[in-house]
Amino acid sequence: MSIVRKRVVARGRVQGVFFRDSTRGAAESRGVAGWARNDPNGSVTLAFEGEPEAVEAMVQFVRAGPGSSDVREVEVSDEEPEGARGFSVR
Repeated sequence: MSIVRKRVVARGRVQGVFFRDSTRGAAESRGVAGWARNDPNGSVTLAFEGEPEAVEAMVQFVRAGPGSSDVREVEVSDEEPEGARGFSVR
């Protein structure tokens, strides 16, 4: 089983709309580890780690904009897996 990790930055109306909590629920249901945090500039940064298909599903989840968010831009970069467990909201 291969594990991948992606860093995702979502921009738009992504704070104050349960974006991080919705993402946590979706990640947990797919067995994806990582975290989500609000950034001072209004964006949300996320890290997803898990099986490639599940991580890609989470990237697409963010692109679609969970809940009442309005995602305008998504930046995705690959990272080395860190052995993350669980998903936290920071």
